Amino acid sequence: MSDHPSPAAGSLAGIRVIDLTRVISGPFCTQILGDHGAEVIKVESPGRGDVVRSQGNMVNGFSWYFAQFNRNKRSMTLDLRQEASKAVLHRLLEDADVLVENFRPGVLAKMGLDDETLRAQYPRLVVGRISGFGSTGPYRDRPAYDFIAQAMSGFMGVNGPADGEPMRAAPPISDMVASQNLAFGICAALVRRERSGQGDIVETALTNGLIGMMGYLAAEFFATDRVPARTGNDHPMLYPYGLFRASDGEVAIAPSNDAMVERLLRALGMLHLLDDERFADNARRMANREVLRECLTAVTETRSVDAWIDHLNRAGVPCGRVHDLRETFADPQVQAQQMRIELDQGELGRIPVTGFPVKMQEAPAAVHHPVPRLGEHTREVLAELGFDDGELKALEAQGVI
Repeated sequence: MSDHPSPAAGSLAGIRVIDLTRVISGPFCTQILGDHGAEVIKVESPGRGDVVRSQGNMVNGFSWYFAQFNRNKRSMTLDLRQEASKAVLHRLLEDADVLVENFRPGVLAKMGLDDETLRAQYPRLVVGRISGFGSTGPYRDRPAYDFIAQAMSGFMGVNGPADGEPMRAAPPISDMVASQNLAFGICAALVRRERSGQGDIVETALTNGLIGMMGYLAAEFFATDRVPARTGNDHPMLYPYGLFRASDGEVAIAPSNDAMVERLLRALGMLHLLDDERFADNARRMANREVLRECLTAVTETRSVDAWIDHLNRAGVPCGRVHDLRETFADPQVQAQQMRIELDQGELGRIPVTGFPVKMQEAPAAVHHPVPRLGEHTREVLAELGFDDGELKALEAQGVI
Protein backbone atom coordinates (compact mmCIF):
# COMPACT_ATOMS: atom_id res chain seq x y z
CA MET A 1 0.00 0.00 0.00
CA SER A 2 1.30 3.44 -0.90
CA ASP A 3 2.04 6.08 1.71
CA HIS A 4 0.09 8.86 -0.01
CA PRO A 5 -3.00 10.05 1.86
CA SER A 6 -6.51 9.34 0.67
CA PRO A 7 -9.64 11.32 1.54
CA ALA A 8 -11.69 8.16 1.37
CA ALA A 9 -12.38 5.86 4.28
CA GLY A 10 -13.40 2.74 2.39
CA SER A 11 -11.75 -0.67 2.44
CA LEU A 12 -9.36 0.35 -0.37
CA ALA A 13 -8.33 3.69 1.12
CA GLY A 14 -4.64 4.33 0.40
CA ILE A 15 -4.66 2.34 -2.84
CA ARG A 16 -3.79 4.48 -5.89
CA VAL A 17 -5.18 3.34 -9.24
CA ILE A 18 -4.01 4.63 -12.63
CA ASP A 19 -6.97 4.19 -14.98
CA LEU A 20 -6.17 4.09 -18.71
CA THR A 21 -9.55 2.63 -19.65
CA ARG A 22 -12.46 4.04 -21.60
CA VAL A 23 -16.08 3.29 -22.55
CA ILE A 24 -17.60 0.73 -20.09
CA SER A 25 -15.35 -2.28 -19.53
CA GLY A 26 -12.63 -0.85 -17.37
CA PRO A 27 -14.30 2.39 -16.22
CA PHE A 28 -16.93 0.34 -14.37
CA CYS A 29 -14.13 -1.69 -12.73
CA THR A 30 -12.22 1.38 -11.58
CA GLN A 31 -15.43 3.01 -10.36
CA ILE A 32 -16.03 -0.03 -8.15
CA LEU A 33 -12.52 0.38 -6.72
CA GLY A 34 -13.16 4.09 -6.19
CA ASP A 35 -16.52 3.42 -4.52
CA HIS A 36 -14.65 1.40 -1.93
CA GLY A 37 -12.10 4.10 -1.24
CA ALA A 38 -9.31 3.70 -3.80
CA GLU A 39 -7.85 6.89 -5.26
CA VAL A 40 -8.52 6.60 -9.00
CA ILE A 41 -6.71 8.82 -11.51
CA LYS A 42 -8.45 8.61 -14.88
CA VAL A 43 -6.02 9.34 -17.71
CA GLU A 44 -7.74 10.69 -20.82
CA SER A 45 -6.72 12.07 -24.19
CA PRO A 46 -6.51 15.87 -24.37
CA GLY A 47 -9.43 17.56 -26.10
CA ARG A 48 -11.95 14.73 -26.37
CA GLY A 49 -11.29 12.40 -23.49
CA ASP A 50 -13.23 9.18 -23.01
CA VAL A 51 -15.58 8.84 -26.00
CA VAL A 52 -18.52 8.25 -23.65
CA ARG A 53 -18.26 11.89 -22.54
CA SER A 54 -20.07 12.77 -25.79
CA GLN A 55 -22.51 9.84 -25.92
CA GLY A 56 -25.97 9.20 -24.51
CA ASN A 57 -28.40 11.86 -23.35
CA MET A 58 -26.60 15.13 -22.77
CA VAL A 59 -27.99 17.46 -20.10
CA ASN A 60 -26.40 20.92 -20.14
CA GLY A 61 -23.61 19.48 -22.25
CA PHE A 62 -22.89 16.70 -19.74
CA SER A 63 -23.31 12.98 -20.48
CA TRP A 64 -25.33 11.13 -17.85
CA TYR A 65 -24.12 7.93 -19.53
CA PHE A 66 -20.56 8.94 -18.62
CA ALA A 67 -21.65 9.77 -15.07
CA GLN A 68 -22.92 6.21 -14.61
CA PHE A 69 -19.37 4.79 -14.80
CA ASN A 70 -17.02 7.54 -13.66
CA ARG A 71 -17.77 8.80 -10.16
CA ASN A 72 -15.06 8.68 -7.50
CA LYS A 73 -12.25 9.53 -9.92
CA ARG A 74 -9.95 12.41 -10.72
CA SER A 75 -9.32 13.19 -14.39
CA MET A 76 -6.05 14.20 -15.98
CA THR A 77 -5.21 14.51 -19.66
CA LEU A 78 -2.17 12.87 -21.23
CA ASP A 79 -1.54 12.22 -24.92
CA LEU A 80 -0.13 8.71 -24.76
CA ARG A 81 0.79 8.84 -28.45
CA GLN A 82 3.55 11.35 -27.77
CA GLU A 83 7.01 10.26 -26.69
CA ALA A 84 7.10 12.88 -23.94
CA SER A 85 4.09 11.27 -22.28
CA LYS A 86 6.13 8.17 -21.39
CA ALA A 87 8.07 9.97 -18.68
CA VAL A 88 4.84 11.27 -17.19
CA LEU A 89 3.26 7.83 -17.23
CA HIS A 90 6.31 6.33 -15.52
CA ARG A 91 6.13 9.00 -12.82
CA LEU A 92 2.48 8.05 -12.28
CA LEU A 93 3.36 4.36 -11.99
CA GLU A 94 6.17 4.95 -9.50
CA ASP A 95 3.60 5.93 -6.90
CA ALA A 96 0.78 3.60 -8.01
CA ASP A 97 -0.58 0.36 -6.63
CA VAL A 98 -2.75 -0.59 -9.60
CA LEU A 99 -2.72 0.08 -13.35
CA VAL A 100 -5.91 -0.75 -15.28
CA GLU A 101 -6.11 -0.79 -19.09
CA ASN A 102 -8.50 -2.08 -21.74
CA PHE A 103 -6.45 -1.59 -24.90
CA ARG A 104 -6.19 -4.36 -27.44
CA PRO A 105 -3.45 -6.83 -26.48
CA GLY A 106 -0.03 -5.40 -27.32
CA VAL A 107 -0.96 -1.71 -27.34
CA LEU A 108 0.54 -1.07 -23.89
CA ALA A 109 3.71 -2.88 -24.94
CA LYS A 110 4.07 -0.46 -27.87
CA MET A 111 4.19 2.32 -25.28
CA GLY A 112 7.20 0.60 -23.72
CA LEU A 113 5.18 -1.05 -20.96
CA ASP A 114 5.27 -4.73 -21.86
CA ASP A 115 4.73 -7.24 -19.07
CA GLU A 116 8.45 -7.83 -18.52
CA THR A 117 9.14 -4.11 -18.13
CA LEU A 118 6.22 -3.63 -15.76
CA ARG A 119 7.32 -6.55 -13.59
CA ALA A 120 10.94 -5.42 -13.54
CA GLN A 121 10.40 -1.72 -12.89
CA TYR A 122 7.29 -1.93 -10.69
CA PRO A 123 7.40 -5.31 -8.91
CA ARG A 124 4.62 -4.38 -6.46
CA LEU A 125 2.28 -3.06 -9.15
CA VAL A 126 -0.95 -4.91 -9.85
CA VAL A 127 -1.83 -4.62 -13.54
CA GLY A 128 -5.45 -5.24 -14.47
CA ARG A 129 -6.57 -5.56 -18.07
CA ILE A 130 -9.74 -6.32 -19.98
CA SER A 131 -9.95 -7.36 -23.62
CA GLY A 132 -12.52 -8.97 -25.84
CA PHE A 133 -11.04 -12.47 -26.01
CA GLY A 134 -7.94 -12.51 -23.79
CA SER A 135 -4.25 -12.02 -24.56
CA THR A 136 -3.63 -15.50 -25.99
CA GLY A 137 -5.33 -17.53 -28.70
CA PRO A 138 -6.22 -16.92 -32.35
CA TYR A 139 -8.73 -14.14 -31.58
CA ARG A 140 -6.47 -12.09 -29.30
CA ASP A 141 -6.16 -9.21 -31.80
CA ARG A 142 -9.81 -9.04 -32.80
CA PRO A 143 -11.85 -6.03 -31.72
CA ALA A 144 -14.87 -6.93 -29.61
CA TYR A 145 -17.84 -5.20 -28.11
CA ASP A 146 -20.56 -6.45 -25.82
CA PHE A 147 -22.80 -7.59 -28.67
CA ILE A 148 -20.02 -9.72 -30.15
CA ALA A 149 -19.17 -11.18 -26.74
CA GLN A 150 -22.81 -12.05 -26.10
CA ALA A 151 -22.96 -13.76 -29.49
CA MET A 152 -19.69 -15.71 -29.34
CA SER A 153 -19.84 -16.76 -25.69
CA GLY A 154 -23.02 -18.78 -26.19
CA PHE A 155 -24.90 -16.34 -23.95
CA MET A 156 -27.09 -15.04 -26.75
CA GLY A 157 -27.71 -18.56 -28.00
CA VAL A 158 -29.52 -19.61 -24.81
CA ASN A 159 -31.69 -16.48 -24.57
CA GLY A 160 -34.87 -15.75 -26.47
CA PRO A 161 -38.08 -17.60 -27.29
CA ALA A 162 -37.96 -21.22 -28.35
CA ASP A 163 -39.36 -20.41 -31.79
CA GLY A 164 -37.48 -17.14 -32.27
CA GLU A 165 -34.00 -15.83 -32.90
CA PRO A 166 -31.21 -15.72 -30.30
CA MET A 167 -31.65 -12.70 -28.07
CA ARG A 168 -29.10 -10.39 -26.47
CA ALA A 169 -29.48 -9.07 -22.94
CA ALA A 170 -30.30 -5.37 -23.07
CA PRO A 171 -27.62 -4.12 -20.62
CA PRO A 172 -23.95 -4.33 -21.72
CA ILE A 173 -23.62 -7.40 -19.56
CA SER A 174 -20.25 -8.66 -20.81
CA ASP A 175 -18.63 -5.28 -20.07
CA MET A 176 -20.18 -5.20 -16.60
CA VAL A 177 -19.33 -8.80 -15.71
CA ALA A 178 -15.73 -8.49 -16.94
CA SER A 179 -15.35 -5.28 -14.92
CA GLN A 180 -16.67 -6.93 -11.76
CA ASN A 181 -14.40 -9.93 -12.32
CA LEU A 182 -11.43 -7.63 -12.79
CA ALA A 183 -12.23 -5.63 -9.64
CA PHE A 184 -12.32 -8.91 -7.70
CA GLY A 185 -9.07 -10.11 -9.31
CA ILE A 186 -7.32 -6.85 -8.47
CA CYS A 187 -8.45 -7.04 -4.85
CA ALA A 188 -7.27 -10.67 -4.66
CA ALA A 189 -3.88 -9.65 -6.07
CA LEU A 190 -3.59 -6.83 -3.53
CA VAL A 191 -4.29 -9.25 -0.69
CA ARG A 192 -1.60 -11.59 -2.02
CA ARG A 193 0.80 -8.67 -2.36
CA GLU A 194 0.41 -7.93 1.35
CA ARG A 195 1.79 -11.40 2.06
CA SER A 196 4.35 -11.77 -0.73
CA GLY A 197 5.34 -8.22 -1.61
CA GLN A 198 4.82 -9.15 -5.27
CA GLY A 199 2.31 -7.61 -7.67
CA ASP A 200 0.57 -9.51 -10.44
CA ILE A 201 -0.97 -9.19 -13.88
CA VAL A 202 -4.72 -9.84 -13.79
CA GLU A 203 -6.67 -10.40 -16.99
CA THR A 204 -10.35 -10.72 -17.76
CA ALA A 205 -12.13 -10.91 -21.12
CA LEU A 206 -15.66 -10.09 -22.20
CA THR A 207 -16.28 -13.54 -23.65
CA ASN A 208 -14.71 -15.41 -20.72
CA GLY A 209 -16.87 -13.57 -18.20
CA LEU A 210 -20.09 -14.62 -19.93
CA ILE A 211 -18.90 -18.19 -20.43
CA GLY A 212 -18.22 -18.31 -16.68
CA MET A 213 -21.83 -17.20 -16.12
CA MET A 214 -23.33 -20.17 -17.95
CA GLY A 215 -23.74 -22.11 -14.70
CA TYR A 216 -26.11 -25.05 -14.91
CA LEU A 217 -26.55 -24.56 -18.66
CA ALA A 218 -22.87 -25.42 -19.16
CA ALA A 219 -23.17 -28.27 -16.65
CA GLU A 220 -26.09 -29.81 -18.55
CA PHE A 221 -24.25 -29.46 -21.86
CA PHE A 222 -21.15 -31.14 -20.41
CA ALA A 223 -23.28 -33.94 -18.96
CA THR A 224 -25.42 -34.63 -22.04
CA ASP A 225 -23.50 -33.19 -25.00
CA ARG A 226 -26.78 -31.53 -26.01
CA VAL A 227 -27.00 -27.81 -26.74
CA PRO A 228 -29.58 -26.23 -24.41
CA ALA A 229 -32.75 -25.13 -26.15
CA ARG A 230 -33.99 -21.56 -25.78
CA THR A 231 -36.99 -21.45 -23.45
CA GLY A 232 -37.84 -17.75 -23.25
CA ASN A 233 -39.05 -16.87 -19.77
CA ASP A 234 -39.53 -20.52 -18.80
CA HIS A 235 -36.82 -22.16 -16.73
CA PRO A 236 -34.91 -24.68 -18.89
CA MET A 237 -34.88 -27.33 -16.14
CA LEU A 238 -37.87 -26.66 -13.85
CA TYR A 239 -41.62 -26.23 -14.20
CA PRO A 240 -43.76 -24.41 -13.23
CA TYR A 241 -41.27 -21.53 -13.16
CA GLY A 242 -41.79 -18.39 -15.24
CA LEU A 243 -44.35 -15.70 -16.05
CA PHE A 244 -48.04 -16.37 -15.52
CA ARG A 245 -50.90 -14.21 -16.70
CA ALA A 246 -52.94 -12.42 -14.04
CA SER A 247 -56.05 -10.30 -14.63
CA ASP A 248 -54.05 -7.09 -15.11
CA GLY A 249 -50.59 -8.22 -16.18
CA GLU A 250 -48.07 -10.94 -15.50
CA VAL A 251 -46.57 -12.27 -12.30
CA ALA A 252 -43.17 -13.94 -12.06
CA ILE A 253 -43.38 -17.15 -10.03
CA ALA A 254 -40.27 -19.19 -9.19
CA PRO A 255 -40.79 -22.40 -7.16
CA SER A 256 -37.36 -24.01 -7.37
CA ASN A 257 -38.04 -27.46 -5.94
CA ASP A 258 -40.81 -29.98 -5.31
CA ALA A 259 -41.61 -28.59 -1.86
CA MET A 260 -42.15 -25.12 -3.30
CA VAL A 261 -44.22 -26.49 -6.17
CA GLU A 262 -46.46 -28.10 -3.57
CA ARG A 263 -46.75 -24.74 -1.77
CA LEU A 264 -47.67 -23.05 -5.04
CA LEU A 265 -50.35 -25.58 -5.96
CA ARG A 266 -51.80 -25.46 -2.45
CA ALA A 267 -51.93 -21.65 -2.62
CA LEU A 268 -53.68 -21.86 -5.99
CA GLY A 269 -56.15 -24.44 -4.70
CA MET A 270 -54.79 -26.95 -7.20
CA LEU A 271 -52.95 -29.46 -5.03
CA HIS A 272 -54.90 -32.24 -6.77
CA LEU A 273 -52.68 -31.75 -9.84
CA LEU A 274 -49.90 -33.66 -8.07
CA ASP A 275 -52.15 -36.74 -8.24
CA ASP A 276 -52.23 -36.40 -12.04
CA GLU A 277 -49.51 -38.66 -13.43
CA ARG A 278 -48.68 -36.01 -16.05
CA PHE A 279 -47.52 -33.62 -13.30
CA ALA A 280 -46.34 -35.96 -10.55
CA ASP A 281 -42.68 -34.95 -10.73
CA ASN A 282 -40.55 -32.31 -12.41
CA ALA A 283 -39.57 -34.44 -15.41
CA ARG A 284 -43.21 -35.10 -16.25
CA ARG A 285 -44.19 -31.49 -15.59
CA MET A 286 -41.49 -30.41 -18.05
CA ALA A 287 -42.74 -32.90 -20.63
CA ASN A 288 -46.32 -31.60 -20.23
CA ARG A 289 -45.45 -27.97 -19.66
CA GLU A 290 -47.99 -26.44 -22.05
CA VAL A 291 -50.88 -28.43 -20.60
CA LEU A 292 -49.87 -27.47 -17.06
CA ARG A 293 -49.48 -23.84 -18.10
CA GLU A 294 -53.10 -23.79 -19.29
CA CYS A 295 -54.29 -25.31 -16.00
CA LEU A 296 -52.40 -22.78 -13.89
CA THR A 297 -53.28 -19.77 -16.05
CA ALA A 298 -56.97 -20.58 -15.75
CA VAL A 299 -56.57 -19.78 -12.05
CA THR A 300 -53.92 -17.02 -12.07
CA GLU A 301 -55.87 -14.86 -14.53
CA THR A 302 -58.77 -14.61 -12.08
CA ARG A 303 -56.92 -12.23 -9.74
CA SER A 304 -54.63 -9.20 -10.05
CA VAL A 305 -50.86 -9.19 -9.94
CA ASP A 306 -50.85 -7.41 -6.57
CA ALA A 307 -53.31 -9.92 -5.11
CA TRP A 308 -51.20 -12.86 -6.21
CA ILE A 309 -47.95 -11.29 -4.97
CA ASP A 310 -49.48 -10.77 -1.55
CA HIS A 311 -51.07 -14.23 -1.44
CA LEU A 312 -48.10 -16.20 -2.77
CA ASN A 313 -45.52 -14.43 -0.62
CA ARG A 314 -47.56 -15.23 2.46
CA ALA A 315 -47.60 -18.84 1.27
CA GLY A 316 -43.80 -18.86 0.98
CA VAL A 317 -43.69 -18.97 -2.82
CA PRO A 318 -41.08 -16.69 -4.49
CA CYS A 319 -42.87 -14.26 -6.80
CA GLY A 320 -42.76 -10.69 -8.01
CA ARG A 321 -44.02 -8.09 -10.45
CA VAL A 322 -42.26 -7.48 -13.76
CA HIS A 323 -41.08 -3.89 -13.31
CA ASP A 324 -40.03 -1.34 -15.86
CA LEU A 325 -37.23 0.95 -14.66
CA ARG A 326 -39.63 3.64 -13.46
CA GLU A 327 -41.33 1.05 -11.24
CA THR A 328 -37.97 -0.38 -10.15
CA PHE A 329 -36.62 2.91 -8.84
CA ALA A 330 -39.97 3.77 -7.24
CA ASP A 331 -40.10 0.44 -5.39
CA PRO A 332 -39.80 0.87 -1.60
CA GLN A 333 -37.34 -2.01 -1.29
CA VAL A 334 -35.04 -0.51 -3.93
CA GLN A 335 -35.29 2.86 -2.18
CA ALA A 336 -34.54 1.28 1.19
CA GLN A 337 -31.42 -0.28 -0.33
CA GLN A 338 -30.41 3.11 -1.78
CA MET A 339 -29.92 1.71 -5.27
CA ARG A 340 -30.59 5.16 -6.71
CA ILE A 341 -28.24 7.83 -5.44
CA GLU A 342 -27.45 11.36 -6.58
CA LEU A 343 -24.11 12.99 -7.37
CA ASP A 344 -23.63 16.66 -6.59
CA GLN A 345 -22.11 18.03 -9.79
CA GLY A 346 -21.98 21.65 -8.68
CA GLU A 347 -23.36 23.98 -11.33
CA LEU A 348 -24.72 21.00 -13.26
CA GLY A 349 -26.96 20.11 -10.33
CA ARG A 350 -27.62 16.69 -8.89
CA ILE A 351 -27.34 13.70 -11.23
CA PRO A 352 -28.97 10.35 -10.39
CA VAL A 353 -26.96 7.15 -10.84
CA THR A 354 -27.33 3.59 -9.63
CA GLY A 355 -26.18 2.91 -6.08
CA PHE A 356 -23.76 0.49 -4.46
CA PRO A 357 -24.67 -3.20 -4.81
CA VAL A 358 -22.12 -4.31 -2.18
CA LYS A 359 -23.09 -3.28 1.35
CA MET A 360 -20.40 -3.23 4.05
CA GLN A 361 -21.02 -2.30 7.66
CA GLU A 362 -17.56 -1.20 8.78
CA ALA A 363 -16.32 0.47 5.59
CA PRO A 364 -19.28 1.09 3.29
CA ALA A 365 -18.95 2.25 -0.29
CA ALA A 366 -19.55 5.98 -0.66
CA VAL A 367 -19.32 8.90 -3.05
CA HIS A 368 -15.93 10.49 -2.38
CA HIS A 369 -15.71 12.55 -5.57
CA PRO A 370 -18.31 13.59 -8.16
CA VAL A 371 -17.75 12.86 -11.85
CA PRO A 372 -14.67 14.85 -12.95
CA ARG A 373 -14.57 17.31 -15.83
CA LEU A 374 -12.07 16.40 -18.53
CA GLY A 375 -8.58 17.20 -17.29
CA GLU A 376 -9.93 18.81 -14.14
CA HIS A 377 -7.11 17.44 -11.99
CA THR A 378 -4.20 17.31 -14.45
CA ARG A 379 -2.10 20.00 -12.80
CA GLU A 380 -3.09 18.87 -9.31
CA VAL A 381 -1.99 15.27 -9.92
CA LEU A 382 1.26 16.20 -11.65
CA ALA A 383 2.13 18.73 -8.96
CA GLU A 384 1.69 15.95 -6.38
CA LEU A 385 4.23 13.94 -8.39
CA GLY A 386 6.76 16.79 -8.21
CA PHE A 387 6.32 18.49 -11.59
CA ASP A 388 7.04 22.22 -11.28
CA ASP A 389 5.31 25.04 -13.14
CA GLY A 390 7.98 25.15 -15.82
CA GLU A 391 7.60 21.45 -16.58
CA LEU A 392 3.83 21.73 -16.66
CA LYS A 393 3.95 24.67 -19.07
CA ALA A 394 6.35 22.75 -21.32
CA LEU A 395 4.10 19.68 -21.38
CA GLU A 396 1.11 21.86 -22.14
CA ALA A 397 2.94 23.67 -24.95
CA GLN A 398 3.76 20.29 -26.53
CA GLY A 399 0.13 19.18 -26.29
CA VAL A 400 1.09 16.31 -23.99
CA ILE A 401 -1.37 17.56 -21.37
